[in-house]
Amino acid sequence: MLKSKTFVKKTRSGGVMKIVREHYLRDDIWCGSEVCTECKQESTVLQRDACIESSLCSYPHYLIPDTNVVLHQIDVLEDPVIRNVIILQTVLQEVRHRSAPVYKRLKDIVHEKEKHFYTFTNEHHRETFIEREPGESANDRNDRAIRMASKWYSQHLKTSETGADGLKVVLLTNDQGNKQKAEDNGLLVYKCEEYIKSLIANPELVDHLALSNDEKNEITSSKVLFPEHLPLSKIQAGIKSGSFLQGTFRASRDNYLEATVFVQGEGEDSTEVLLQGLQNLNRAVHQDVVAVQLLPRDQWVAPSSVVLQDEGAAKDDNAEEEDEEKEVMTSMIWKPTGKVVGIIKRSWRPFCGMLNVAQIKESTRHLFTPADRRIPRIRIETRQAATLAGQRIMVAIDGWPKHSRYPNGHFVRSLGSAGEKDTEQEVLLLEHDVPHQAFSQAVLSFLPKMPWAITPEDMVRREDLRNLTVCSVDPPGCTDIDDALHCRELENGNLEVGVHIADVSHFIRPGNALDKEAANRGTTVYLCGKRIDMVPELLSSNLCSLRSNVERLAFSCIWEMNHKAEILKTRFTKSVINSKASLTYAEAQMRIDDTSMNDDITNSLRGLNKLAKILKKQRIEKGALTLSSLEVRFHIDSETHDPIDLQTKELMETNSMVEEFMLLANISVAQKIYDEFPDCAMLRKHPPPPPSNYDILLKAAKSKEVEIHTDSAKALADSLDVAKVDGFPYFNTLLRILATRCMMQAVYFCSGMDSDFHHYGLASPIYTHFTSPIRRYADIIVHRLLAVAIGADSTYPDLMDKHKQSALSNNLNYRHKMSQYAQRASVAFHTQLFFKSRGILNEEGFVLFVRKNAIIVLIPKFGLEGTVFFDTKDKAAPNLVFDEEVPSLKVEEHTFCIFDKVKVTISLDASNVQHQKIRMALIEPVIPGVSVPAPDVGPQAKKPKLDR
Repeated sequence: MLKSKTFVKKTRSGGVMKIVREHYLRDDIWCGSEVCTECKQESTVLQRDACIESSLCSYPHYLIPDTNVVLHQIDVLEDPVIRNVIILQTVLQEVRHRSAPVYKRLKDIVHEKEKHFYTFTNEHHRETFIEREPGESANDRNDRAIRMASKWYSQHLKTSETGADGLKVVLLTNDQGNKQKAEDNGLLVYKCEEYIKSLIANPELVDHLALSNDEKNEITSSKVLFPEHLPLSKIQAGIKSGSFLQGTFRASRDNYLEATVFVQGEGEDSTEVLLQGLQNLNRAVHQDVVAVQLLPRDQWVAPSSVVLQDEGAAKDDNAEEEDEEKEVMTSMIWKPTGKVVGIIKRSWRPFCGMLNVAQIKESTRHLFTPADRRIPRIRIETRQAATLAGQRIMVAIDGWPKHSRYPNGHFVRSLGSAGEKDTEQEVLLLEHDVPHQAFSQAVLSFLPKMPWAITPEDMVRREDLRNLTVCSVDPPGCTDIDDALHCRELENGNLEVGVHIADVSHFIRPGNALDKEAANRGTTVYLCGKRIDMVPELLSSNLCSLRSNVERLAFSCIWEMNHKAEILKTRFTKSVINSKASLTYAEAQMRIDDTSMNDDITNSLRGLNKLAKILKKQRIEKGALTLSSLEVRFHIDSETHDPIDLQTKELMETNSMVEEFMLLANISVAQKIYDEFPDCAMLRKHPPPPPSNYDILLKAAKSKEVEIHTDSAKALADSLDVAKVDGFPYFNTLLRILATRCMMQAVYFCSGMDSDFHHYGLASPIYTHFTSPIRRYADIIVHRLLAVAIGADSTYPDLMDKHKQSALSNNLNYRHKMSQYAQRASVAFHTQLFFKSRGILNEEGFVLFVRKNAIIVLIPKFGLEGTVFFDTKDKAAPNLVFDEEVPSLKVEEHTFCIFDKVKVTISLDASNVQHQKIRMALIEPVIPGVSVPAPDVGPQAKKPKLDR
């Protein structure tokens, strides 16, 4: 049966186009039920024995949720108790348009066989399809379609031969109007909340319920605490007229009364609007897209310079609240200041954290404190408080009424006991949105079948380089070896240098499930003692890993150079290699330094090292920056997996050697793919920092009478090279650490969507990532582009689509950023574990920053930063004078400046289980009433075991 709809559409050129849409209806669409004898179905999903213990429904039944139930109660639907659910096509389409995350979760549930969720295509069934009536809204039509499908199911199951089983269909809705109309039609219908509360055998499910609007109002006071949010129509009109600005809300980690809104402009016209005080923040949550209104200039303020956490006892909503009138210590740099007038898009997700159990025993209302300090506390209702105390849990926000000090939410699930390594690792992965689930069977099905071997077909358009003396140089314990190198002298006296990269794109073909999963993950995430792979282990640690003495497929970049490291020829080829050695940086360095060793591998390494030094010198002369950041390495106990030693990573010449040739390969490939595909090359750029970013660096250097020039990368590099203070050898390293903090983030982009390609840090006009395809998806795209460019592989539409490449770049930038944050969080957690077993330590450090009430101290030995507060709650605050221009902080009679040497005690403050932190207290210089006496350190650390 065919339905068609005809309408006309105006074209861009002003013409009129007639459009006919055909809609096919069928009568052979299955109902999916085991009890049905009418449908000629090959397989069924919905069970005959669809029983669940309910005080409302004592009979077997199927559930049909409407769209709003799916959108708002997805946590309930995901619970294993909820089974035998019919998802109508109408609902599925609405959810898809309204919430991509919920749609994905719903599709995942449908694919779980044990859940027995069945998708019924009611929009194409002859007996359930309905036309939209004149004057009927799309929403009302869809509600009617849901009722029609529910009625059809009820009648259809009754007419089957086994209808006497008493099986019924229950419609779930939270819409009172929809419920009334369903009852008028004789349908069995309940509100979602009343049905879930009827499941007497599963009372814990009630905690998963998102609050309805009625319930939200019940738990708030009558006092209005926040201004009303403007409707979207007024917001859009205000943005169009210029009276409002649209931007992303970014809450402060350090001060819960402060936030900024990043307003994206054209080119470098982006601005930040400062918000201070609860009323001006107006219920926005970190990463929400908001509309802000600028305050008059005489009300502009400066950012706060103090740390202010919302850690007080839970207050009644009727109590006087902290607001913008609270005294906030600020700097003297005024910023555009505004207030949130409306929410354009919420960016809420389930948040990890811990429950603050209410002091009233019978109370079911409790405050949840998120692990991320940028997220406000959330009020939830739960009857499991005693069980959840001390657990890491997940909570979702349902809404934030204007009468409530905190948003309202509901319990999602428990993650485990706080402080346990597995639990904390799960928390940091979830909080940083790192995909870490096991690879699905759909993904694994695209892996090569073992045993795998190189075939004659693989050798087509591929060079045989197995005779070359190729070797890899990596950190100890590395199993995902992306790159290998070789260097040999040619008959004409020149040198041939090759960088050989794992040919991952040979195994991951465009568009399949394996490719989509790698694209979504974007990068491998390296945590302390754990790696979250971008691709399955069969590829990352085996078939794509360039291990020694096995044949591997590679993508090679080969140069002919003279002895001055000048490139005479460059070529790219797919290849087969057989690495002769898998070395660590230390092993390679030992070979280079040992004059008694003169084998082919060692001579190749010496040739590479000699050229790398010349290449580095040339890069620095062009203005490349040599910055500094302290990286730490944990020695992990092989049995307990606890950190037993912590030290900063030592860099060798061989680290620099590998880095130089990876940089050179990336630059060479970038130029090649851009020359071939100027509109769709995936490149990487590093924007120059805005001048204001350098303020702290310039002030810090000036305090030591050192001049730093920042008008170009070369000027900065040259002035850093000569920055010295007599008797202070560590000064230059500290200055480079500060310079690193001034830098912008490097990003991927599509060449056809941008005109500025320059990489500031490397002083290179063009750059990309080619050398790590096992752990970075961007490199896989670059490999595909290069393969097409040299005729080694065929192209596909998405590769040449600059808009899709640009969207992919945005996801990769996001995944890369979150990966870095997750790695830092992992280091911080393992640092806490290390100091937990060490007791109190006394160490020397340097002041890296000064604040109005504290100094931030760097401990070089551990690569650790910590804050020494001078206005703690447990003792009287000393006399503090802050000078932002120097910058300095006078504490009583002693003045602290950046780079000052201090001695501190280091210990773990575990008073807050969720936010454990390293606590530092000043020992030297001695300031009466401020410094603490040097305590006995201990307990004595066990002698570290070898890092096995």
